[in-house]
Amino acid sequence: MRRLAVVLIAGTTLVAGCSTGNNTGDDLQIADTVTAATPADSPSPAKDPAGTVLPLSQNATAIAVDTAQHTAAVAVDNPPALRLYDLTSIDAPPKTIDLPGRVDNLSTTGDIVLAPVRTANQLLRITLPTGAVDKITLPGGPVAANTKGNQTLVALHDTKSVAVMTGDKTDRTITGLASADQALPVDDGKAVVLDRLRTAVFDLDPAAGTVGAGLRAGDGATNAVTDKYGRVLVTDSRGGELLVYKPDTLVELQRYPVAGAPYGIAYDPQRDLAWITLTAVNQVVAYDVAGGEPVERHRVPSVRQPNSVAVDPSTGRVLVASADGAGVQVINP
Repeated sequence: MRRLAVVLIAGTTLVAGCSTGNNTGDDLQIADTVTAATPADSPSPAKDPAGTVLPLSQNATAIAVDTAQHTAAVAVDNPPALRLYDLTSIDAPPKTIDLPGRVDNLSTTGDIVLAPVRTANQLLRITLPTGAVDKITLPGGPVAANTKGNQTLVALHDTKSVAVMTGDKTDRTITGLASADQALPVDDGKAVVLDRLRTAVFDLDPAAGTVGAGLRAGDGATNAVTDKYGRVLVTDSRGGELLVYKPDTLVELQRYPVAGAPYGIAYDPQRDLAWITLTAVNQVVAYDVAGGEPVERHRVPSVRQPNSVAVDPSTGRVLVASADGAGVQVINP
């Protein structure tokens, strides 16, 4: 039986034990009916966005930066497409690639952009700078994909599982989750899965095909990234916190208050900065996460509804994409 473990920072105690008050038999679920957290609705901006804003008539659903090809990829909806911006000439019109459905998560590896399309049961591999698209059929509703080495982990929403892939081949599919929303490879061949429905994180062993220990992640975990220390950084949108976990043994290392409904998150390994969007207040904030406690380094006004953020580690440039048609914000800290 998996047990609930919560680390309370700043001199409080570690509590371990089964949760109560539910009839589900799931120690990590605290209510009979659960709903995944979503970004807060943004108000009208009180200040102009910092930096430069590139116009975008559509709502952005995801953003990622490919440092190898100096390209920013922005997924949009209605109709679904991918906009590719040249970071060496950011004001130039972007290249457009039509998509077979909505994309809610983008990642990059080398000169490849990974774009999972849940409704089409496809994982798209888009080669930069040409924009050539390789479509891989992947049943189960892929929603997020991340690569480390020659292995790609794909979170499958509809089947509540994670596909472990080498190249175009699925080696195995790992089940046993209430919801699979992100699968993040970490060091030593291990991985962590973010389960938004139970607002929890789980250890994953891709080679063995097993799910390990689970830990509650705040009151409404929404997005996660890994850092260069092999930790996992998670935004808790309901609880207003930045959570930091050590995988494999799955220990909560840090729990830091972040007001304003933190949602999107990106990590700059060159500067040890975690950039977090605050959708309730139209801001983006950067925390230095190298030490034992996050330290705020930057806080700037953003475009309205800043659901997505990406960073170019080679320059420190930050890009924030609006889910309300307010464009793509480019910040040079």
